[in-house]
Amino acid sequence: MVTIIMHIQNEDPIMGEMEQLPGATDQLLYIKNPRRRDGKEVHYIDVEVNTVIWPVSKINFIEIVPGKDEEEIISFVRE
Repeated sequence: MVTIIMHIQNEDPIMGEMEQLPGATDQLLYIKNPRRRDGKEVHYIDVEVNTVIWPVSKINFIEIVPGKDEEEIISFVRE
């Protein structure tokens, strides 16, 4: 499961989980447990819904939230 922050056109970002990252030919995104970044519910999604499908055409970009198990990446080291 990958945790993402999805930036939708003209909407606040949505946080959720995906089984796998979308491929180049995917047209729909399946997001589980959609919520706002602060953990509150999204006002236009029913409280009982736990999976939402969004068309890729409505998405500006997706941020991938690093997991607890991922290594820390060091981009520059000065000695």
